[in-house]
Amino acid sequence: MSRITPFYVNEKNAAALLDMGVSEFRAHVKAGHLPRGQEIVPGLLRWDAESLRMIGRGAAVEGMQGVEW
Repeated sequence: MSRITPFYVNEKNAAALLDMGVSEFRAHVKAGHLPRGQEIVPGLLRWDAESLRMIGRGAAVEGMQGVEW
């Protein structure tokens, strides 16, 4: 059986994608260095996994107008 690659991840997994602890990840989101999560349904906050991968690769310059560099 093949492994599923998620489109959206929770806060813990978003932090893990960037090799950070959750508190460090939250601090960077709060400071505007990383994008905020999206409420994909009421009460369910998730981060776009591909956007986080792009940030990790340094390929996220375009489309990140909400992030303060």
